[in-house]
This record gives sequence, C-alpha cells and structure tokens, in this order.
Amino acid sequence: MTDKTRYQLDESDMPTSWYNIIPDLPVAPSPPLHPKTGEPVGPADLAPLFATELLKQEMSGESFIEIPEEVQSVYRTYRPSPLIRAKALEKVLGLPAGVKIFYKYEGVSPAGSHKPNTAIPQAFYNKQEGIKRISTETGAGQWGSAMSIACALYGMECTVYMVGISYDQKPYRRLLMETYGAEVISSPSKRTEAGRHVLGLDPDSLGSLGIAISEAVEDAAGRDDTHYCLGSVLNHVCLHQTIIGEEAILQMELAQAEPDVVVACVGGGSNFAGIAFPYYRRNTQGKSKARLLAVEPKACPTLTAGEYRYDLGDEAGMTPQMLMYTLGHDFVPAGIHAGGLRYHGDSPLVSLLVKEGKAEAVAVHQKACFDAAVMFARSEGILPAPESSHAIRAAIDEALAAREAGQDRTILFNLSGHGHFDLTAYEAYLNGQLQDYDFAAGSMCEGE
Repeated sequence: MTDKTRYQLDESDMPTSWYNIIPDLPVAPSPPLHPKTGEPVGPADLAPLFATELLKQEMSGESFIEIPEEVQSVYRTYRPSPLIRAKALEKVLGLPAGVKIFYKYEGVSPAGSHKPNTAIPQAFYNKQEGIKRISTETGAGQWGSAMSIACALYGMECTVYMVGISYDQKPYRRLLMETYGAEVISSPSKRTEAGRHVLGLDPDSLGSLGIAISEAVEDAAGRDDTHYCLGSVLNHVCLHQTIIGEEAILQMELAQAEPDVVVACVGGGSNFAGIAFPYYRRNTQGKSKARLLAVEPKACPTLTAGEYRYDLGDEAGMTPQMLMYTLGHDFVPAGIHAGGLRYHGDSPLVSLLVKEGKAEAVAVHQKACFDAAVMFARSEGILPAPESSHAIRAAIDEALAAREAGQDRTILFNLSGHGHFDLTAYEAYLNGQLQDYDFAAGSMCEGE
C-alpha cells in the first residue's frame, strides 16, 4: 500500500462513457406506467417534458453511452474529482492498519456537490433541441444550484421550486441560485394548481420533494418553450452519475486497494448509483466482492421501511408510476436538515438492486450523522453536507465494527457534497437544538 493520501487522475484519464447498469441487472426493470391509464409509458408520453436524447438514454439497452465532447469539456473544469484516503479520521478512530477508509470527494464541483454531473448533460441536450427554459425542483438546494449553473452556461432560463422548509433553512443556497440567474420559488406555492391544492389543505405545509416535483412538472407542461429536469431517481440521471464510480475504480487501482464495502447516502438514489453501479458491474465480472450499502435517514426510511410497489413520483399524480420502494407519494417527511434525502421513493434501479439482494440499506438518525460529520470536519478538514454525513456515519460504523471484530476492511464512500451552505444545521447541532425523528412515530423520538 502506497503512503499517499490523495489519488488524482489526469484530465486525459477521465472516463469518456457513462455506464448503463440495465443490461447487467439480474432481472429486467419493470416499465413506468401512465398515472391515469396504468399502461406502460413510452417516449411519446414523456416527449412534452424531456429532451429526446434523455428519453433514449432512459430506455437504453447499451452498456456504455458516450459522453458528448461538449459535455466532457465542461466536466473537465472540475473532473476528475479526487479520491482521498481518510488517514486523519482513521487515526481519530484508532483503527488498525488493516482497516482503511477512502472517500470520493464530489464537493469540488461549482455547485459543491455531485449534481452537475447530470445537470450539465441535461441542459446540453435540451439546448440542442431548442428549449429555452427549464423548470425543476430542489430539496436541499444542491440540485437547484447545479441546474442554475448549467442553464447559465448554456444561456437558458431556469425556474426552481424549492421545498419550503429548505427555502427557509438554507437562504444562501437560494441566493446562489439567484446569482446564477434562476428564479427560486418556495414550494408549495400559489403559482401552480398543485401548490394551491396543498396550501388549501395545509397552509403551513413544510413542503416535500413530491410536492415540488408536481409544481415543476405542471410549470413545464404549460409552456412550449420549457422542459422539466429531474436531479435524481430516473435512469438517465443515475447513468450520468456513474462517472463517479468509473473514476473511483481507476483511483482505487492507483491506491492498490479494492473496497470491501461501497457506501453512499440515498434520497432519490443518484449519488449512490454514481459510485455503486460501476462496482456492481465489477462484482458481476468477478473483479470485486464489494458490498453496496445505501444509507438513508430514519425520518424518511424508504428502502428500509417502505413498500416495494408501483407508486407515483409526485404528490399530485402528474408523473408516471414507478416500481420502487416507497413511503407513499403523499408522505411529507419531518423537517430534517438533510433536505435532499426527504423523498418518498427511490430510483427504480436502486430499489431493484436492494430487492434482489445485490445492495443493502440502513437507516440512521440525524444527530448521529452530525456527530460523524463534525468528527470528519475536525480530522479531514472538509465540512460535509448533511446528506453526505449519512455516508460518513455508516462508513465509521463499518470501520468500528471491523476493528471490534479484528477484521481487515477497506471502505469507500461517496462524499457527495460540502456543507458550506448548511451552517444553520451545524449551528443547531452545536447548540444542542438538533432533534431526531422516527418515521413510525411521525414526530421527535422519545427523550429527544
């Protein structure tokens, strides 16, 4: 094992294709169904909302899809992202030499997260088709920030429906989006029928990603110059994120190490897919035996407490039904600070892997996650996003379990973004005001 802590690829080594997991799945994915008729949805049904090339990628059976050179050139402004061995954290944890922690750091992007990996190609393909405006939603603001930047790069307008609780908790995320030229609207809003319906039922609604998606889809459907973009869940979004894992495989080879477990947080599933899908392929090729571990909040435990069934992707029933783990499309999670993990469902592809036993899932409380995040920040010097803290928590737990069992274990996790715009969450933690929530109770945990 080399003594280096940082493993960086040259620009020329950046992967030039995205990996499509669909041909390698143990069973074929079930098709999305029309929200009203229940019949399988085809490209013609989705064409008013999505770029044609994105729909092709959504349903593609090709194992690899070439990244357009125009997209690669933008990627190169921040990619390849670094892979880092967390030696300082290992020391704080008192780990033996055989227990190692590595992380892939996606916070180096202009948006401070992994989200530009899909925002850039989505904006590019829409621009190619003459679309002038994008409507979208955002939870914590990372996706909205990425889409705002991508639209600015391609000279397009951008409207972002931001989940209300995050709109209030994260004012600087909103300001970042507005600086890049986006219009940011607190959701639920009075601008759309979907928003007005929710406010009529609950004027104090915290909002949810399902509600914000309904508003953004309604917005796009009402204008010929506008398409809708989604930051997670869908197949083409997961596809674009696989550049993370493709790079990580090359970088772990530089580190002369092979992960025993690959970890990422899960809200809709995109950053987990990004790092885990390429390792799933590596498992099928017999080159790895890595466990794939998805980590979610106990306040919104879709994979660990949800039902595997067809459900709508949004609150108002405007999107197709997808076969996935779900808590119900009308579920509104508690106002945890990891806003990007407050989604009622999960990627059908990620859900299928869990259902088939090819990936594992665990749920954790937010206070334990912030314990891990602060430990990580004070040792590694990077302030994690609240979402990413879930992966850190699980990685630490894996390392400590290996230490106690006297086992060697190499852990790789995706540090999906930094927390520079999440300081109000850290303030609540440092002041002892952070609360834990359980899905079953629907409220604060007893004694918290």
